[in-house]
Amino acid sequence: MPSVPAATGRRAPRHRGCAMALCALAVLVGGALHPPAARAQAAGAATSPADGAVATLRVEDRGGHWFVWADNRLAGPAEVLVDYHEGSNVTSRPLLPARAIVPAGGSRVVAVLRAGDGAGPARFRLRMDSIPGHPSTRPGDVEYALPLAAAARVDQGFGGAFSHDDDENRYALDFAVPPGTPVLAARDGVVMQVEGRRSTSGGDRSRHARAANFVRILHRDGTMALYAHLQAGGVLVAPGQQVRTGDPIGLSGNSGYSTGPHLHFAVQANRGMRLESLPFRMDGLPAPGGPAPEDGLRTRSGP
Repeated sequence: MPSVPAATGRRAPRHRGCAMALCALAVLVGGALHPPAARAQAAGAATSPADGAVATLRVEDRGGHWFVWADNRLAGPAEVLVDYHEGSNVTSRPLLPARAIVPAGGSRVVAVLRAGDGAGPARFRLRMDSIPGHPSTRPGDVEYALPLAAAARVDQGFGGAFSHDDDENRYALDFAVPPGTPVLAARDGVVMQVEGRRSTSGGDRSRHARAANFVRILHRDGTMALYAHLQAGGVLVAPGQQVRTGDPIGLSGNSGYSTGPHLHFAVQANRGMRLESLPFRMDGLPAPGGPAPEDGLRTRSGP
């Protein structure tokens, strides 16, 4: 959306938000009834998990059957989808692609593979995509508190053309605030996922879209609040921690896909292997149906 004019009458810089699914982890493993060097892969060796991965994939060799496990790294549920990257003379139960829901911090067998009836050894490589949240989430009618300890201007609102143009971010708000501004929980919940070590930022979407520091909080109804672009070292909570509305959870910053300091806030739900942002009401802001997002919004207590 166009930037909201600052109090001085100058145009405020536009802040590019980020797509924060952190879901498309592609882990490749292999299994085979072939030379010893390859049997290590059949025993479940895999590439190192990607930084920020939702879940990881491992394969356990049980003598002619390969159990395909998904290990959830989050303090909340995750959905995974396992499929072949490539394979020959191999079959599975259930047939791939296969989905599974893995509980917080838990593991689940997604499929069991075995050699097929064709000629030659079984060969396969697998891939797994993972998404935070449970796909059966039903959002409640909740009013969220302002996620900042200071008054703020909304620099990009719902449907902002700058970066709120995809399913994950369509109903996100970007609050223009100085670095180090305390970020507060907008609703009670459990800290599900955090990242606070990243220090890069910039306007190149291909390079910086997944480089933001963030806190993801799981709510009782299964929705998740995302607080993104926190400063390096600015995460003040840990996965599994219970938080109440108004608790400090981080410090705002400018990490990731961003051209100016701000807090990116969105409420999201898993809609079946895809994250979708949801419209929400927030105390201190006009209700939905009020001023159009492109006209700009301010907190009622703002300057």
